[in-house]
Amino acid sequence: ADVKGRPCEDFCVLQHSNRICVITLAEAHPLLQNGKTITSINYQISANCSRLQNKVSGKSKRGAQFLTELAPLCRISSSDGEEYTIYSCIRGRLIEVNENILSNPAILQEKPLTEGYIAVVLPKFEESKSVTQGLLTQKEYDEVLLKRLNSSS
Repeated sequence: ADVKGRPCEDFCVLQHSNRICVITLAEAHPLLQNGKTITSINYQISANCSRLQNKVSGKSKRGAQFLTELAPLCRISSSDGEEYTIYSCIRGRLIEVNENILSNPAILQEKPLTEGYIAVVLPKFEESKSVTQGLLTQKEYDEVLLKRLNSSS
C-alpha cells in the first residue's frame, strides 16, 4: 500500500506455492477507479533499460533482469494526463512482462488480477519466505482501505 509514499498507489503481489510472484495493480489503485482511461503503457525505463528486452532462458532463468523492491517495471499514462510508475515491490528476477497489455490496455482495468497482470518475478530461493513478510495480507489490506475510507469521510 502507498508505494514510495504515494497515497493509494497500491500494488498486489500474488505468490504461488512455487514462489513465482505475479505483480498486478491493487483494487484501490487510481488507474482502476471510474473514469480513468489508460492511454499508454511503456516498459522503457531509461535510455539503456527496457523491460521488453528481458530474455530469459533455461531452468536457472539465465539472462533475466534482476530487480530490487523499488525497481520500476513500467510507466502507465492515463487520459487525465497522470503518469503512474509501477514498481516490482519485491527483489528477484524478472521472468516476463505482459506484452498483451500493450496492444489492449483496457485488460489491465477489466481483469487486473488475471490477464491484466504487469509482470512475473521469481525471488531468490533463500529470500522467497522473507519476500512475503513485508507485504500485507488481503485482510490487512482491507483494513487499510477501511481506514482510508473513514479518514476521507
